[in-house]
Amino acid sequence: MVSAKSENLIFHGIAASPGIVIGEARIADRSRVSVVEALIDSAEVPAEIDRFRLALAKATEELKVLKQQISTSKGSEHLYVIDAHLLILQDNMLTLETVDFIEREKINAEAALKRALRKFQAFFAGIEDEYLRERGGDVEVVIERVLRNLVGKRHDPLFAAEGKVVIIAHDLSPTDVLQIDKNKVIGFATDLGGKTSHTAILARSLEIPAVVGLERITGEVQDGDPVIIDGVAGTLLINPDQETFRNYLQRKQRYEYQEQELLKLKDLPAETLEGERVLLKGNVEFVEEVPSIKGHGGEGIGLYRTEMLFLNRSTFPDEEEQFIAYAAVVKAMAPHPVSIRTLDIGGDKFAADLHLEDELNPALGLRAIRLSLRQPEQFKSQLRAILRASALGKVRLFFPMVSGVVEIRMVKTLLAEAKEELRSRAVPFDERLAIGIMIEIPSAVIIADLLAREVDFFSVGTNDLIQYSLAIDRTNEHLSHLYEPLHPAILRSLKMVVDAAHAAGIDACMCGEMAGEPSYLPILLGLGFDELSMSGVSIPKVKKILRRCSKKEAEQLVARALTFPTAAEVESFLNSEIAAHFSESFD
Repeated sequence: MVSAKSENLIFHGIAASPGIVIGEARIADRSRVSVVEALIDSAEVPAEIDRFRLALAKATEELKVLKQQISTSKGSEHLYVIDAHLLILQDNMLTLETVDFIEREKINAEAALKRALRKFQAFFAGIEDEYLRERGGDVEVVIERVLRNLVGKRHDPLFAAEGKVVIIAHDLSPTDVLQIDKNKVIGFATDLGGKTSHTAILARSLEIPAVVGLERITGEVQDGDPVIIDGVAGTLLINPDQETFRNYLQRKQRYEYQEQELLKLKDLPAETLEGERVLLKGNVEFVEEVPSIKGHGGEGIGLYRTEMLFLNRSTFPDEEEQFIAYAAVVKAMAPHPVSIRTLDIGGDKFAADLHLEDELNPALGLRAIRLSLRQPEQFKSQLRAILRASALGKVRLFFPMVSGVVEIRMVKTLLAEAKEELRSRAVPFDERLAIGIMIEIPSAVIIADLLAREVDFFSVGTNDLIQYSLAIDRTNEHLSHLYEPLHPAILRSLKMVVDAAHAAGIDACMCGEMAGEPSYLPILLGLGFDELSMSGVSIPKVKKILRRCSKKEAEQLVARALTFPTAAEVESFLNSEIAAHFSESFD
């Protein structure tokens, strides 16, 4: 434990939800259930299975009660996360795996469930995409609830203290966050967690400052310690001295003032000094993220990821289940448009009934549109669900990892079949639904002019485009220094894509990480992008820069940037331009 006399102890984690709060630490017991594996006799197997099923049923009932309580106290806006947890409990895969371990290994239910958890953890750990990898946290939360029921350990709500406190915990579940009383809990910090976990997403949506992934913070903070959470920098400070306290109080006031000023831009048009509009939209995965997009002035959703519906299942979600999810997002975002991307994941990472072989290099294997085209009936089920949602609001449909014209024509054929199947059932949909493709493979860049004739818009996924173009695994820490968005090859690729789109009279959009980085805005504006899609909190910052930019000057800036031979030189030039023309905007 840290001595009470130690001052200004700073710990670095992950900035999960922005904001700066100063308060008293309260330790919340969210430690994992400790499980002892015990062998059982064959005669005890049925009783052990029954005990597991009772714990499962109790967890289901607990979540249903919690859902009703939160609906009454806070409304239905964020209940989707509880619905997701209920679906995990109802899915046969969890039950079958646990029962199989009990029967085959002759072990107690707690140990069998823990083994099933380890199998799921390994499964999610192998997923490259950070958003999808973090969905494993939801499975862990659900299994932990069942384990608590098995061992008879209560799952009490967070401590409701008097005054304003900062919760310190090993981990917090999304349901913990939903139950936070913001009049009493002003922020939280945890040992575990990631920026794209459900817990972090909800914290941002509910505007609760948070730092996660601090690893051992529960062993460093004492109950009652004065602490400072900096959800912007991703740090937690214990026992600040007077000077540090005053410094952070000033930072807090400045941050809150700047946020208030940015939110004043919410209803102002996203346009340049010449009055040229650039649509600023949001990237979402869940309906609970929509309020953040609208609250920060987003003009729609530029990327709605659909992968969560398909993860960790023994079968594909049916058309109706998908339609309900898509419809919820479309209605929540109305009257603004929603661009829905079809399944973008490898076959080894979901739906066990595919029976696909393991691949040596899944990043270049059977994934995204390739997988969808291999499973045409399941693909058409998703297409029909999206088409049906298009009758409820403005919807665009687009496809990931397209490498050539043949793929998009195959997609169009299946889309035509899906439309005809709906017509035969007299089910309404938007007959003029716009379709697009992700540009994230070098081959798509090279033939962008040919692809532009086939679709209504391009959406550039810079994360994969940079990875594939530079042959860089962006999750490899040894290669992270080579992951360069301003690499001349990337800038030239982006220019080729935008030029090809505009020559064909279609929109050039971007939904990768570059879109939400304010310092890249002058480059993207100068290249001519029509739409940028990002996280909700990034929208006001990007809009602020955009409204101070001249389109003509941005085009001149890009012309200069394209002459530099290295990313470092481009970045140096860009920084000097920002310092000269936009320094106040980046404060």
